[in-house]
Amino acid sequence: MTEEQLQETIQDWAEGLEFSSEESQFLNITVPANELHNLMSRLKSDPNTLFDYLFCQSGVDWEKTLSVVYHLESTTFRHQLVVKVHTEDRKKPVFDTVSDIWATAEFHEREIFDLFGITFNNHPNMKHLILTEDGWDGHPLRKDYVDELNMVIK
Repeated sequence: MTEEQLQETIQDWAEGLEFSSEESQFLNITVPANELHNLMSRLKSDPNTLFDYLFCQSGVDWEKTLSVVYHLESTTFRHQLVVKVHTEDRKKPVFDTVSDIWATAEFHEREIFDLFGITFNNHPNMKHLILTEDGWDGHPLRKDYVDELNMVIK
């Protein structure tokens, strides 16, 4: 399936989807946070897409927004897709988990929670994976993170 065909298939599955592919090797979809879980579930289960493999899930700090980026692949059709979700709420950033859709997301989301402070609704084990449970202040991969003791400033 070409990127154009994939976009045509997906474009009516959720309100507010934005598509682009100009600066990427994959078709990119930006999805509103309230549509994330439903879209992801359909991307995996629909017989026309069958995105059964979440091969990367990352947090991103764009200074004004926090985002989660999902790289998906269909091992049946061999097509790939990037899905992005954003929030401007830097104090309590929250998205729905996709760990019930792809089990591998459970650890990705815990890492994102540690390093970016993004919480995932309905996650089965939303606790620290890398950082200590107590005594840690801040989220090391945020652009506004400051660690006076270990920070290297040029």
